[in-house]
Formats: sequence, C-alpha cells, structure tokens
Amino acid sequence: MADDGAERARPAMRPVVQETYGPADLSGNPIFGGGFINFGYWRAIDLGLLLGEAERIRSQEDLYRHVLDAAGLPNEPKVLEVGCGLGMGCVVALREYGSAAVTGLDIHPEQLERARGAHAGLLRQQPGRLGFVQGAAERMPVEDGEFDAVISVEAAQHFPDLDAFAAETSRVLRPGGRVAVASFFTVDDAPGRPEELARLLDTYANGLDIARPVEGLADAFTRAGLTNVRVESIGHHVWPGWDLWLGRWWAPDTWPRNFLRAYERRILDYYVVTASRPE
Repeated sequence: MADDGAERARPAMRPVVQETYGPADLSGNPIFGGGFINFGYWRAIDLGLLLGEAERIRSQEDLYRHVLDAAGLPNEPKVLEVGCGLGMGCVVALREYGSAAVTGLDIHPEQLERARGAHAGLLRQQPGRLGFVQGAAERMPVEDGEFDAVISVEAAQHFPDLDAFAAETSRVLRPGGRVAVASFFTVDDAPGRPEELARLLDTYANGLDIARPVEGLADAFTRAGLTNVRVESIGHHVWPGWDLWLGRWWAPDTWPRNFLRAYERRILDYYVVTASRPE
C-alpha cells in the first residue's frame, strides 16, 4: 500500500523537465494541437491532403485510442495514466471507453494545475470519475492493486528509472490488469546510440529525452513480475505524419526533422509495449 511518506519520497524532477513542461509550457506550442502533447498516430489520416489542426488533433487522439485498445480494458475500468499532462487522454478514456474512473498522474505541478483548469466542468459535474494527482512514475502515490489498467503515452522517454516504473506499475495493477506504454526508444543497445541521437536531436542533447532500447522497458516489466510482455513497432504510422506536420514550421535541415531521419537510419523507433499482471 502507498504509505504516508510517498509525497516526501517522490523523486526530484529533472530541471529540463521542469522547464519544458512548466514555464516553457510545451502544451501551448501550436505543433501540439488541442492540449495533447504527442507525435500522433496517423494511420487513418490521408497524408496526401493538406493537414490542418483537425487532422493533427485526430492523430493525437488516435494514438490514445491505439494505446487504450492495446490495454484490453474490461467493462467500466479504473485507469491510471502516468505522465498525463493536461489530461486530454484521460478524457478520451472516459468519453469513449466506458471508464468508471480515470486518474491522471504527473510529476509537474504546473501541468496538473492546467489540467484541473482545462477540465473544471467535468471535475465539478462528474465528481469521482476524473482525478489528478502529483507523483513520479517511479513512486506513484496510489494504492496497491487499485487499477485495471495503467497507460502512458509519450512520457516514458523522460523516466529516469524504468525498473522503478515497472515495479510501481506491477504494484498498482490489480491481478489480471494490464499496462500499455507508447513512446520512442532506440531499436537496440548498440554502443554509441546516445551519442548518435544527441548529434541529431536537441532533446537528446539537452537530456529531456533519454536514449534507451525498447527491450529495456520490456525487460523491466519482466523483472517486475509482469507477463505476456509484447513490443509493437508503430513507427510507420507515426514518423512520416509527424515529419509532414513539422514541415509547416521547420525546414528540412533543422533538428526536429531528424526524428524521421533517425527512424530511417534504424536508430530510433516508436513502440507500444504491453504486459499483464498475473492473476
């Protein structure tokens, strides 16, 4: 059970995370529409047409739908989102997946303040269905076995300790519960991958994103006692659409366009990783 020391023991927020999601407010950048902060899942969107904000928001919602589908939710599930940002994905889970309750967890107090403001009406009109709590992925201030599903969308690239995240995920899932994580990782643990990415992408150079192989998360889930661990590459439905959208603001020779180059060079990919807590 989460103890009263959880708040005191919460890991410190890394300064680059504090700045990016605090004063810099990444959610306010027009590259991320509708309050979401993810690269998008573009499978259902015609990339041959002119992309507008509606298509951009659809791509971000569809990434949540893909993750929630992968989680295999039961009827009226209790869902925890780790790294919830403004809570837009929490609302997708409530609106479209029949969730009994969704809790959004984030390490950043400013993000949670924005989330509570963005969803003030829902919080007031349907008390108990949506909630937000401050906490780290490595130290979740929630009870043992409280949730049917844990999801995380494009946040795990920031987590300093994947083993601690996996252990906490196992703890807070009920027996038979499932986790689904979407994020970008290196395709392998070949020497020099962090340096390659730091040369290509500012977010790796400044430490916002941490270069680790996807098997690092899969193995962490296994070490935490989770089973049925599965890794799905979805990069072909993420990177081309993301790069096309970036082209509205960034020239081809600028660093954000190197996400697609890193994918094409088989350095980086986008994955959904799922696992189950045994019954």
